[in-house]
Amino acid sequence: MEITAVIMAGGRGTRIREINFDTPKPMIPLLGKPVLQYEIESLKKQGLTDIVLVIGYLGNQIISYFGNGKDFGVNIRYIEEKEPLGTAGSLFFLKNNVSKDFLLLNGDNIFNVDINRFYQRHKKNNCLATILTHPNNHPYDSGVIVADKNNLVIKWMSKEEPRLWYRNRVNAGIHFLSSKILDKFIEPKKTNLDREVLEPLIAEKQLFIYDSSEYIKDMGTPDRYYQVIEDLKNNKPERKNLSYKQKAIFLDRDGTINKYVGFLKNIDDFELLPGVSNAIKLINQSDYLVIVVTNQPVVARGDVTFDQLNEIHNKMETLLGKEGAYLDGLYFCPHHPDKGFEGEIPELKIDCDCRKPKPGMLLKAAKDFNIDLSQSWMVGDENSDIECGKNAGCKTCLLHEKANDIVPDLLQKDLLSFVSSIFKR
Repeated sequence: MEITAVIMAGGRGTRIREINFDTPKPMIPLLGKPVLQYEIESLKKQGLTDIVLVIGYLGNQIISYFGNGKDFGVNIRYIEEKEPLGTAGSLFFLKNNVSKDFLLLNGDNIFNVDINRFYQRHKKNNCLATILTHPNNHPYDSGVIVADKNNLVIKWMSKEEPRLWYRNRVNAGIHFLSSKILDKFIEPKKTNLDREVLEPLIAEKQLFIYDSSEYIKDMGTPDRYYQVIEDLKNNKPERKNLSYKQKAIFLDRDGTINKYVGFLKNIDDFELLPGVSNAIKLINQSDYLVIVVTNQPVVARGDVTFDQLNEIHNKMETLLGKEGAYLDGLYFCPHHPDKGFEGEIPELKIDCDCRKPKPGMLLKAAKDFNIDLSQSWMVGDENSDIECGKNAGCKTCLLHEKANDIVPDLLQKDLLSFVSSIFKR
C-alpha cells in the first residue's frame, strides 16, 4: 500500500511516569518490544513501509533503536522537534515530504486495524480528514465525537464539557488526512491537532468518522499498560482485526437490556435491568462483539421521532459507559407493516426486511463487521428474537422461564446468567 504513515513519537508520558521515567513513551517495553515496534510491525504487515517518525523527548533512543528501518523491513525518515510543537505543529515539515493522503497516528497506541478498509472509507468520504472512532470503557473522561448517519462529524464534545446523554464514540488517535490539510500550516509553531486542526473542519463539513470495533488501546495510564500486556499475551489485538471473521452476541433491547414498559416512548422510562452492565462488560472482555438489534415500531407509529429514539439510545450507551461497558454496534428497525392508524408515518408502514423475526439487521451487521453468524448468538426475551437468530444461522438464547413454540439453543433467566453460562464464570 503506497501510503505514508506518520507517527507522532515525541511524547513524554507523564501519566505513566512510574514505568518510563527515563524512556520516551513510544519506547516503553511490552513483552520485550517497545510500543512503537508493535505499531511499525502492524503497518508493515499491511504493506505500509514508508514511515515518518516525529520525535522529540529522548528521541535519540528511538533513532538508535530503529535507524533507517531496514532491519524492520520499512523505510524510516525522521522529523525532530527542537522544541515541543504540540500534537500537530510538526506537520508543517511534511509539506515537502507528503503529496497524497497519509495516515497519522499516535506513538503510544497498540492497535491492529484493517488499514485498507479504513482507507477505502476515507476515499469514499472525499474529505480532508477521517478520524477513526471507537467505543471505550471510560467515555466519561474522554472527548466524544458526534456524527450524523452519513458519518459526517457535527460536534466534538470535550471531556470537560457538560453533557447528559451521548453515544460512546471517542477519537482513537488514528487518522487519514489529505495532503491538502498541510496548506493550513504556515509556520512551525505549537499546535493542537484536535482543537486547532480537526475541530475547525466541522464547520467546513470536511471531517468524517470511520467507526471500528478493532483493537486500539493507548498506554496513558499504568492500568491500561498492564491490560495491554495481558491482551498481547492472549493475541487479542490480532483476532479483533476486521480482516478476520468476527463473532458477535446480538442483543434485543427491551426486556433484555432495559426494563420492559411496553412501547417505550419517554426517555425517563428507560432503565437498565440489574446485572446488564456487568454482563456486557464480560462480553467486552471476550472475543465477541456486542451488537444491539431492536424493533422500534414507535417510530412508524409516530410516537417517537428518529431524534428522540437516538437520544434514548444515547442514554443507554451513557449508562453502560458509566459502568465500564460499551456496545460495538446498534441497529434498529423503525418500520411496521400495519397501516391505517392516526399519527402514523406512512413511508415507514411497510413490510420490510429488517423487522424481526426477519434477519435483515443481523445480515447488515455481519457485512459491516465481517461476522461469522454461525459462531454468533442472538439473545432476547421474545420468540421473534429466537426466530430471527435461527433465520440468520445464529445460536440462540431465550431469556425466559420456559420456551414456547420455538425452542432456543439455551434458556436463561437474564443476560448475566447467559453470559456466565457461556463463559463458565
